[in-house]
Amino acid sequence: MPKLFASPYSPEPADPHAFSQEPPPRDPGPVGILLVNLGTPDEPTASSIRRYLGEFLSDPRVIEIPKWLWQIILRVFILTRRPAALAPRYREIWLEQGSPLLVWSRLQAQGVQKHLQEQDLDVRVVLGMRYGNPSIADAIDELRAAGCQRILTVPMYPQYAASTTATAVDRVTAHAASLRDQPELRFIKRFQDDPAYIQALSRQVRDSWDQNGKPQRLLLSFHGLPRRTVEQGDPYYRDCMETAKLLRQALGQDGHLVHVSFQSRFGAERWLEPYTEPTLRQWAREGITHVDVMCPGFLADCLETMEEIQMQCRDAFLAEGGRQFRYLPCLNDDPAWAAGFAALIRKSLGGWV
Repeated sequence: MPKLFASPYSPEPADPHAFSQEPPPRDPGPVGILLVNLGTPDEPTASSIRRYLGEFLSDPRVIEIPKWLWQIILRVFILTRRPAALAPRYREIWLEQGSPLLVWSRLQAQGVQKHLQEQDLDVRVVLGMRYGNPSIADAIDELRAAGCQRILTVPMYPQYAASTTATAVDRVTAHAASLRDQPELRFIKRFQDDPAYIQALSRQVRDSWDQNGKPQRLLLSFHGLPRRTVEQGDPYYRDCMETAKLLRQALGQDGHLVHVSFQSRFGAERWLEPYTEPTLRQWAREGITHVDVMCPGFLADCLETMEEIQMQCRDAFLAEGGRQFRYLPCLNDDPAWAAGFAALIRKSLGGWV
């Protein structure tokens, strides 16, 4: 009787010569470095924003309420109204090359690639977005196509939060789970206290003050989170406070000018406090007339920094009697930060390079 199925443990392969030769040593290829940022619409249009928000706000790491209930709210109320309201705000900040978040993130990826290659390291650096394009899956496939058998994932969030860093890790591992030949994976969890990061922030502040003079106060506006997430164990608030403490120390005798607030809240529940815009309004009413604001939790400028802070918060402060509002941009394409970011990443490549 002929054999219908060959046993996987058969000592005789179908081709007797298939395994007769010793395989050549396996080349692990270059090290892949995957930078991950949040994401952005492809275009400043309502339809593109609707697709982006639909993916972003469907992530259970971002919206932690029962999925069936949230999807009703999302599909019936938010996605039918919010995209059209956001489109003009996106158009106001859109750059000639595209979304600011995408433009600046790509430039940082290119800067890291340049500095690591100048150190004779065989690496490939690509950018992936947690939501939208270029996707994390496409970025990983690009690295694998370049021969990368080892990939270091670097979420571009200095302070860890489940709704940012953890969901990026989730997406990387989910794509890896679909692969037969998986790459070796490493992750950078946070770098809120890394000397290169703190030095980049303090240098940015000092450069601005040398050129324009010191303000009465410097407000560090971090992205907000619902207060309950921290009460449930999210270390984000602690990370933000550590960054603020280290920046105060780096600024020396001017460290007392530094204050902290949280922006971008929505919904009725209590978020991390104090809130950014009400803080600025209150300061102006108290007689504070000159403020600087920077957003250390963002490595690249985006809607939340350029429109919410630089425009809305500025108008709110001036409307209450403030006289001078200066926004200090994110690190963006700062060449010194690119070198610092590369140095930060290299520390996690031990044994691979």
